[in-house]
Amino acid sequence: MKLSQASQRWLIQIFQSQSAAKGGVVRRHKRDIMRHIGWENFCQELDRRGFHAVENANQIVIFCNQEPIKIIR
Repeated sequence: MKLSQASQRWLIQIFQSQSAAKGGVVRRHKRDIMRHIGWENFCQELDRRGFHAVENANQIVIFCNQEPIKIIR
C-alpha cells in the first residue's frame, strides 16, 4: 500500500483517535475514505489490524478491536 504523506496522516488520525485507541468505534463517510486513501487501501488496513467495519447509508463504522460482531436486527 503506497500512500502519499497526506493520505498516511489521514489514516493515522483515524486510528490514533481516542475512541480507536480504547478499542472503540470510529465513523467516517465512505466518500472521505475513497477520496483520501481509496477503498482497497482501506480494506487492506482493516485486514492488517484485524479490525472489522460495516456500512450503512454511506457511513462506515470501524470497530477498532478484534472482537466478533453480532448484528442485532
